[in-house]
Amino acid sequence: MVPKIPWPLGKRFAFTVFDDTDLATRAGVAPVYNFLEDVGLRTTKSVWPIAGSGTPSLGGQTCDDDDYREWLLRLQAAGFEIALHNATYHTSRREETIRGIERFRQVFGHYPKSLANHTSNAEGIYWGEGRTSGLNFAAYTVLTRFGRRGHFRGHRPGDPLFWGDVCREKIKYVRNFVFSEINTLKVCPWMPYHDPRRPYVNYWFASSEGGTVDSFTRTLCEANQDRLEREGGASIMYTHFAKDFHDGKRLHGEFRRLVSRLAEKNGWFVPVGTLLDYILAQRGPHELTPSQRSRVERKWLLHKLCVGTT
Repeated sequence: MVPKIPWPLGKRFAFTVFDDTDLATRAGVAPVYNFLEDVGLRTTKSVWPIAGSGTPSLGGQTCDDDDYREWLLRLQAAGFEIALHNATYHTSRREETIRGIERFRQVFGHYPKSLANHTSNAEGIYWGEGRTSGLNFAAYTVLTRFGRRGHFRGHRPGDPLFWGDVCREKIKYVRNFVFSEINTLKVCPWMPYHDPRRPYVNYWFASSEGGTVDSFTRTLCEANQDRLEREGGASIMYTHFAKDFHDGKRLHGEFRRLVSRLAEKNGWFVPVGTLLDYILAQRGPHELTPSQRSRVERKWLLHKLCVGTT
């Protein structure tokens, strides 16, 4: 049993969102962030720092777009965290990844505190089968029908896509497993944790399922909100705000209703990096044990079997 964390200012629980930047444009996601700001939530938005030189696996604006970059800086000034979703929207060699991270620092004044791998990019660090170990590795390869074996190589020294040393030096937190449970801290009580089998990541964190507007609102239903509050837990929702949260005219109605309801509760609504820093300060560093590693990997594989790609 992991002791409950006393949240700051007498808050009863913590809630935040990590938004992958896939397909994001200023026009498409600014209304979502305007709404979050208005109701008092501060969350984390990832970016691609540079425009790629090749064909994007998924489109979206980058920090090389002037209007988008200016809006991101205003978002940062309003208290939102800007995070990394790899250097750009397609696979990047080491040199391009480093250029992207340095561009991030140039734009935002610091290196990214948190990162989520972009699943389409082969420089993903400990991604694909690299997320699992032992029997869970075998189960993953069967579950994915041996697809993309050896595809993700950001953690392999000597490979043209390797950047693990840069990740360890510049980035504090990396997202890994996703679960249907709204109380992320309940299903992964060790986060943020260090995994000695994956030394190029300083600390890993998990998240709660919300990749689409339907799964987001399902996880954030009223009953789950109330339970998160009762448990005094912490939720880090994973999502893509560019995917149907705003239809060009208005916000998705159920999303607006549920987030507005949540915002009225006595919650601590801070960005991902702020939340993880606080948990780390309260508990101290945690090194994942073999049994804990096996447990969290197994839970994730079960979720992946039921839900699909996360």
